[in-house]
Amino acid sequence: MRRVLLAVLTLAFFACGSRALVAQGAPTQTAAGQPYTIEYYYKCQWGHQQEFLSLFLKNHWPLLEKIQSTGRILSLKIEQPAYHTTEDGRWDYRVTIVYKDSTVATSANPDEDAFIKQLWPDQDTYKKEEQRRFEILLGHWDLPVTDITPKS
Repeated sequence: MRRVLLAVLTLAFFACGSRALVAQGAPTQTAAGQPYTIEYYYKCQWGHQQEFLSLFLKNHWPLLEKIQSTGRILSLKIEQPAYHTTEDGRWDYRVTIVYKDSTVATSANPDEDAFIKQLWPDQDTYKKEEQRRFEILLGHWDLPVTDITPKS
């Protein structure tokens, strides 16, 4: 996920040009060494939201918690909207992850493969269920966010 985010951000930078990004007034995320927040949005095929959530909680949430136990992730939160929106703006689940810093958030975790093998010894089942989880998805996007709340 983090590799995809980095690739998308790099592509956006070069496609839009650095002046276009600055002109939009987007603030920088955080100073070096500060926590870095990314919201991950998931939009499922209609009627498959519960199946996706079950697979997510079985096959991805434990990995996130394991990574959190190492200090790379500071906090995790998963939410769903209370009401529905228009189909084009609909999302079913938002996972907010606060990483230790931007480097951790945008670089591969060297321990991730070992964690996956440790957490799910039956790799065939794990891979099938992860494939199903992604088959259910209509859309997935990652959004780095910056807290710009004025300090009182």
